[in-house]
This record gives sequence, C-alpha cells and structure tokens, in this order.
Amino acid sequence: MSLKEKLNADFKEAMKAKDKVRKDTINFVRAAIKQVEVDTREEVDDQGIAAILAKQVKMRKDALADFETAGRTDMLQAYQAEIDVLMEYMPQQLTDEEIMNIVKETAAGLGIEEGSGKKSMGKLMGPVMGKVKGLADGNDVKNVVMKFLG
Repeated sequence: MSLKEKLNADFKEAMKAKDKVRKDTINFVRAAIKQVEVDTREEVDDQGIAAILAKQVKMRKDALADFETAGRTDMLQAYQAEIDVLMEYMPQQLTDEEIMNIVKETAAGLGIEEGSGKKSMGKLMGPVMGKVKGLADGNDVKNVVMKFLG
C-alpha cells in the first residue's frame, strides 16, 4: 500500500471514528499533496509525499516556538497533536550517528576535512541535505555538520 493510499484509508477511518484532529491533519496533508500534483502536473510518489510531510512537520514545529513565546498553550497542544499524527507517516528518522556517517562520507567525497571550520558549511550542507531529504530534520543535520566542521 502506497503512502497516499494509507493516508486516504486513515482519513476514512478518522472520519468514522470522529477523530477531528487526525481527520483534519490528514486532510491538510492530502490537500498539500494535491496542490503539488496540480502545480507539477505529475503524480507524487512516496518519496515526494515524505518531503511534503517533512515540510508540514517543520511548519508546525516552527509555529510551536511562536506559540510558546506568546503563551498560547491551547495552540501548542493542538499543533503538537498534529505533529504526532504526521510523524506516524514519516519514514524512520536518522540518528545523529547515522547523519554523522553521511556527513563524513560526503565530506570525503568533496575533499572537506573534519574541523575545517564554518567556511565549508555551505559546500557540505547542500549535498548532505540531498542525501537525507525526508529522513532527517534540517536543524539536526545543521548541528551535526557544525560539530563535524568544529
């Protein structure tokens, strides 16, 4: 079963169970997928859906910080519930150790040495993000790359 089919089936289940948060969250994702399909005139595969899910999670995580500073605990809880639903559909995320291995491998291929400083950050981040797209959060990757570069 593809990720798209699973989302559709879970949407129907959420409607039957009257689970509003789950239904609404899945519906937002389905709408985002549909928008990408309309814009590109191509059907989105599981990898594309994973990227869309990652973007949705990132948007909500970014909003969490704003709600926290504004003291909006009601919105904090609502967005956290949405993030929890979205994470169920995300592929297994890479650990920091796995990200570090990818960073080291990519750096070796580019001729970037460990501890070479922030000047190599831009050269390294792009290729690494290409390899871990949908499998790791950008902030986690940034932290590991910073640690690698010293």
